Amino acid sequence: MNLVFPPHSVATLPIAGSEQRFPVRRIFCVGRNYAEHAREMGAIDQAEGREPPFFFSKPGDAVVSGEGEIGVAYPPLTANLHHEVELVVALGAGGANVTVDAANALIFGYAVGLDLTRRDMQAKAKEKAHPWDMSKGFDQSAVAGAICPVAVSGHPAGGRIWLKVNGQARQEGDLSAMLWKVAEIIANLSTLVRLEAGDLIYTGTPAGVGPLVRGDGLEGGVDGVGTLHARIV
Repeated sequence: MNLVFPPHSVATLPIAGSEQRFPVRRIFCVGRNYAEHAREMGAIDQAEGREPPFFFSKPGDAVVSGEGEIGVAYPPLTANLHHEVELVVALGAGGANVTVDAANALIFGYAVGLDLTRRDMQAKAKEKAHPWDMSKGFDQSAVAGAICPVAVSGHPAGGRIWLKVNGQARQEGDLSAMLWKVAEIIANLSTLVRLEAGDLIYTGTPAGVGPLVRGDGLEGGVDGVGTLHARIV
């Protein structure tokens, strides 16, 4: 193949306990998947009933990871950057129209992630019914810790998910409170697009989202999956 310039490098994530790395293809995110977060965002209808899940995307190269503390650049054109701690699903296989019963077989592992949001930009987009892309899909907007393989973590259906900023608790929830469970998310998403190995799915955040400033240190975790440490620079 005669390319006009060398292809871009593939974004990768570390795998806990392995020298291998996980190549990232695409990043999908589930919106308002915890009732309390739906309420704090003013989505009362979503909080009171289980409506079909909705998805948005981030570019595959928006992911940022690293060993130890992850440095994350504060993005331009915002004065209200928000944190959202999430369980991340890393797919090792794909498919279309996957059944709920078959969904778990596609999963390579799980990680702790942060979906970063330019909240002020998102609010303006909502007011004008414009797309959210630039409020969600900016550079380094998808922070992720090391992937814990399924052989180690199993498929966590419950367990604490939490985030501290500068040592102070900000977010606290339980995976069992997800409105749509992981297998259901995969099955539903696979009716919209064909999933493939390397895809990441951010599964939603519990209540307590809030602003970040330069210099903030973040520590987040999911029971049985791992922790991540990041700093806004």
